[in-house]
Amino acid sequence: MKIKLVTALLAIAFTSCEQKDNSYENKASPISGTWKLVSARTITKTDTIVTFPVKNQEMIKIFNNDTFAFFKHNTDGLTGDSAVFDAGSGSYKLEGDRYSEHLEYCNYRGWENRDFSFNLRISNDSLIQTGIEKIDSLHVDQEITEIYVRRK
Repeated sequence: MKIKLVTALLAIAFTSCEQKDNSYENKASPISGTWKLVSARTITKTDTIVTFPVKNQEMIKIFNNDTFAFFKHNTDGLTGDSAVFDAGSGSYKLEGDRYSEHLEYCNYRGWENRDFSFNLRISNDSLIQTGIEKIDSLHVDQEITEIYVRRK
């Protein structure tokens, strides 16, 4: 009786220790990870404005397989109304060099539930995102170029 019980327990243990399915992990996006913004510019009509870097501010963008998030904050210790904090998140799709995002959450509420399409290029440890941001209700119609480096 004890031998049958031990055999049954071993059989259960071995079947419950099947090899882990790594298919989700194997489908990781080539942009998965954390990226730090190092340069950004905006072109509106004929005006080009360098929007980043900004003294005492940092911004990161994080990607997993289908979701992105960005965070920008001041690094100088200012608090209250002087503090800077921008954040947003949503889903994205990457097909070749075509990158599209659906911004679901954003502290600038007028930007929420918007879709944006960009070109995305990876060169070594840099990610270059270019495209048009257009929101008629906010009078936003601009071309952006953002350059990120992968955080290690």
